[in-house]
Amino acid sequence: MLPEIKYARSGDVNIAYEVIGDGPIDLVLVHGWVASIEGLHGSPAFDQFIQRFTSFTRVIQFDKRGTGMSDRVTQAATLEERMDDVRAVMDEIGSQRAAVMGISEGGAMSALFAATFPERTSALIMYGSYAQRHAPMTEDDWLIEGERIRREWGSEEEARETLAWMAPSLANDKQQIHWLQRLLRIGASPSAAIALGRMINEIDIRQVLPTIRVPSLIIHRNGDIGQPVEDGRYLGEHIPNAKYIELPGVDHLPWVGDADAILDEIEEFLTGARPPLEHNRMLATILFTDIVGSTEQAHGLGDRRWLELLDQHNALVRKELARFRGVEMDTTGDGFFATFDGPARAIHCALSISDNVQQLGIQIRAGLHTGECELMGKKVGGIAVHIGARVMAHSGANEVLVSSTVKDLVAGSGIKFMERGVHELKGVPDEWHLYAVAR
Repeated sequence: MLPEIKYARSGDVNIAYEVIGDGPIDLVLVHGWVASIEGLHGSPAFDQFIQRFTSFTRVIQFDKRGTGMSDRVTQAATLEERMDDVRAVMDEIGSQRAAVMGISEGGAMSALFAATFPERTSALIMYGSYAQRHAPMTEDDWLIEGERIRREWGSEEEARETLAWMAPSLANDKQQIHWLQRLLRIGASPSAAIALGRMINEIDIRQVLPTIRVPSLIIHRNGDIGQPVEDGRYLGEHIPNAKYIELPGVDHLPWVGDADAILDEIEEFLTGARPPLEHNRMLATILFTDIVGSTEQAHGLGDRRWLELLDQHNALVRKELARFRGVEMDTTGDGFFATFDGPARAIHCALSISDNVQQLGIQIRAGLHTGECELMGKKVGGIAVHIGARVMAHSGANEVLVSSTVKDLVAGSGIKFMERGVHELKGVPDEWHLYAVAR
């Protein structure tokens, strides 16, 4: 479920915002350049990044005026206007004081906010940011760049070129390219993107840095292609008593690459302690099931008979989960999401469910993947869960499909497999070899 989008009034402008989680520390997350909080949620990696934040903060995000779902404006907002927007959102949700984290271009406004409103800023965090744009573009450069943006905005070529510096480790991933295309289109119009780019080009807060008096954390990856590491070092040297952390990596987006290293530093900075990693991650085998042709069957049977059939299906699945030590995580209306502490047991459970539901006159499809999962209370999340769901999406009727990870882990068990080819899994990097369990 996507977080609810609400609006705060900042002068005559409506600012779209969302609040995620209920942690003890309020954290205002200020994104860089063109972004849309709704579009960002199209990335599983971003959602996992935010989910980790909610373990120790209440995350507050907003669309800058002129972008995303906030009101369109005729010209790019100044840093002062954007500070007013942050205060408007904080006032709307009753947040008196918050940590403010600026990503990339969002760092400059965050630093100015911290210096101007220290009574409302508990801490400042700047990631992949700068005080002044590295090698600002000339007016002639902008005339050329503006024409290019008008021609290519939201195109695959534009997204591919942007991803090459924002997240080079994903530069050839088609799903990520398509995600970024959509994010650019819903984030801003071509004219808004040009106006915002021109404003960013003129940012210079070097004189502000010595006036910042709130606890400050600067994080920069040493191979960041989008923002040279020297810019991060400059911030660390010129903000009084700032803690500067330099991490390995080439990706400019903080949720791409080793995001946990960034989150560990932020959690320790805000709370005074790092999480006990051995308690919040585990290896598990993920099972997703789904009734084949459920919509057609529901229409043919009618509501009452279909609900009775679903009850029988659910009881049967839960019986098999208990038999094979599976843990039910969630139901999806006509399917199940469960975890197992062993891949062989998960396969046998999926086969048994597939065989037994046929006596009800229905068929299921099933997908399995084994990977490291995030523990979130009694639930689990993370990229492994997304992969499990995507594997199931490629499964056919009465078929149990597994990732190569599962196949490799049950070597020697006697379970046989049939090759199902190489597939791209929506929203997941790389290509994946899939195998059907032989009966």
